[in-house]
Order: sequence, then C-alpha cells, then structure tokens
Amino acid sequence: MIVVATADFEVYHEVVEELRDRDVEFTTVEPGDPVPERAAVVITAGEDVEADVPVVVADPERARQTVEEALVYLRGGEGRTVVGVDPGTRPGIAVLRGGMVVAAFQVPIDRAAEVVREEVADEDDAVVRVGDGARLEGARIIDGLDDVRVELVDETGTTPFLGPGARGMGDVLAAANIALMAGEEIEGRSIEPTEGEIQVIKSRSREESEQNRTITEALARRVARGELTLEEALERHREE
Repeated sequence: MIVVATADFEVYHEVVEELRDRDVEFTTVEPGDPVPERAAVVITAGEDVEADVPVVVADPERARQTVEEALVYLRGGEGRTVVGVDPGTRPGIAVLRGGMVVAAFQVPIDRAAEVVREEVADEDDAVVRVGDGARLEGARIIDGLDDVRVELVDETGTTPFLGPGARGMGDVLAAANIALMAGEEIEGRSIEPTEGEIQVIKSRSREESEQNRTITEALARRVARGELTLEEALERHREE
C-alpha cells in the first residue's frame, strides 16, 4: 500500500484527496513513526523517513502527478513520463507514466504546448512524442516545447476503430498510441505552409469574421506559422 508520512497539512490534504478519488489503499503515519511492513511506497513533503521502499516527495500544487508517480512504483514500474500528442486544431494529448495512461486531454491548439510543459515539468528524462500529421499544428506545438526532448513519430494507423459510444475519443486514443512508439528526436520543425493550407486559413477567417471578411495572404501565412492566432489576424485585418 501507499503510506503518506508528512506533517505538512497542505500536502497531506491534497495527496489524500487524490488517493481517495482513485480508491487507492493507503495509510498515514507521522514522519518519525515506523513505516508499516506492507508499505510499497512512501509519500512525504520532504521530511526524513526511514524506509526500504521508494519515497516520493510531494508538491501540493502537483498532487495528481505525485500520486501518479507513487502508483507507478506501487505497480512495480519505472516512473518515466512519456507524452503523446496527436496534433490538430484540438490536439489529443495522452500522458503515460510507467507505461500506463495516467492522464488525457483534448485542448485548443493555443493551449497544447502549455499543457504538455506542465505534465513534464521538472522531469529530466521525460519525452514528448508528436505525430507527424497536421504538420502546421504539430510544428506550432513543438516550437512551444523548449528544453524538452521531442520525438517526431509516424502516426500512420494510430487512430483506432471507434465503436458505438466512443465518438470523439479518436484523437486522445491516437495520442496514447503515439506515446508508445519511438520516433526521431528533433529540436524544432520549421515548415513553410502550402498554398492549400493558406487558403484553408483564409476560408476560416471569412467564416469567423462578423463582417464576412477574409484576411490577407500575408496574415494567413503568419497564422499558419503560429506567429498569430486567427483572432489576432482578424483584429489586425480590421485595423488595416
């Protein structure tokens, strides 16, 4: 079981709440008390604890990640974090720790890199694997991942068949599959948008404009490169 050994009330409260939400067997002890023989992992707030099992130091602002790390040890795995990203306008993101999916997201493209950075914060051996489809969106996400190991993965065949009731899950499931596939390590992905991609962005701008206006090719190109959001491009177009 998991043992929580801390005198820090904030850490105790946040970690115990996460453990209860997951219906995980745990017990609590004072930092100086003996650790129960059944302990498989101990969570502390940095206190010295004598234990022959892994000790996870908790951050109250990252209680979910703390519990996920403890669960990896509980299941006998290693705690390496791998994040898979299926790029698109609303990328699917899957977080694996110890080979298990512990979190999943589907967020607007503007938030994707931020979400990924939060999941790999302070983890030196973490890797982010990004599918090679939706190349403009993928390049935009990769460019927002400074100081993170990134691999580009061939995402062919990563989207599974979706049966009844699974509609809308494809991007997240594809992200989980991408996380399980080794790719080519890259430092960035600079891509020049094609004319077809520029036209798609211009069409989207017309659809989203209250005045049915179409942004210029120069602005559309900046949107494609991730230098501007579509909303920012529309605002600049109105000011021109």
